Amino acid sequence: MTNTTQKSGLVWLWLSLLLFAVDYVTKAVVVANMELYESIELLPFFNFTYMHNYGAAFSFLSEAGGWQRWFLSVVAIAISALLLFWLKKLPARSWVLCCAYSMVLAGALGNLIDRLIHGYVIDFLHFYYQNWHYPAFNVADMAIVGGAGLLIFDAFKGDKAQEKQA
Repeated sequence: MTNTTQKSGLVWLWLSLLLFAVDYVTKAVVVANMELYESIELLPFFNFTYMHNYGAAFSFLSEAGGWQRWFLSVVAIAISALLLFWLKKLPARSWVLCCAYSMVLAGALGNLIDRLIHGYVIDFLHFYYQNWHYPAFNVADMAIVGGAGLLIFDAFKGDKAQEKQA
């Protein structure tokens, strides 16, 4: 057996740390250099627009009165614990699942820190076309969506090596 096959998926936490750091730094730069709702046009369809999201994806529950901050924080902590458990059980060679779990973990923790410190999530990536606007998001959200995409990919691809061993 090689070293990689003996290690657990926890060796992939470097990816979580990297994505978490990029998320944290980009949010800090936005907060330090922009006013709330300020928008900087970068492309004809893309702006940096500094916003606060008090809810979940697409501002779901944003008008719920405040309880959603703690509910979504508990959900993020539970999901993070579960992802760490699954990473520990996975072999490091299962790179698609390890990558997916690490990405979702980074996103969950990035948005959790915002909720705990500020009471909202800092969003700033804003795509639009004419009068249509996609809700603003951040690097943590991209990590979650990318990780979910890898989970879907893995569901269809499967692990051919493990199927041959069974």
